[in-house]
Amino acid sequence: MTAPNPPSAPTVVVVSGNPRPGSRTLGAAEAAARRIATVLGIDDVATIDLATFAAEILAPEHPAADAAKERLAGATVAVIATPVYKAAYTGLLKSFLDLYGNDGLAGVVAVPLVVSGSPAHALAGEVHLRPVLVELGAVVPARSLTVTEAQLADLDPVIDAWLDRASEPLRRAASPAVVLAGAGATALVEEVVR
Repeated sequence: MTAPNPPSAPTVVVVSGNPRPGSRTLGAAEAAARRIATVLGIDDVATIDLATFAAEILAPEHPAADAAKERLAGATVAVIATPVYKAAYTGLLKSFLDLYGNDGLAGVVAVPLVVSGSPAHALAGEVHLRPVLVELGAVVPARSLTVTEAQLADLDPVIDAWLDRASEPLRRAASPAVVLAGAGATALVEEVVR
């Protein structure tokens, strides 16, 4: 008898839609992802910096983008980060998300994160990014995490304030995947022992 495949270990995946590799948007998203992982008791945090393979996203063949798509679709939680460009998210991020079919992110708990030059763009994540993530099947249980460029120097208070409101909805949304992964590991051990 073959042992069943255990569910994947819970992961938090960062996607940065900033067209500059290693951007401040990426740094903010990674800081938020580490804190979210701690709150949820998840050990694995991975990063997808779209700028590193931007040229291939619109090409007929896009192996790096395909691998990134699979990694993101398998995440427990995804921090989808973008700077605000023209009062919305970047074309790079849109092009990447367009590679998914209907419900391509089904079951992924998503956290939109936007970095803006002005507090006037605070709703960009809610108005523009959230609907696309929901259309792709992601669960978006909390408001977008909005960071202004001035706050990038000290992110802890911004993330703390956001987590005060968001941690419980995130726990509720992500807990079935986290519990299932633990239960799957237990079932696999029991199957091997038999």
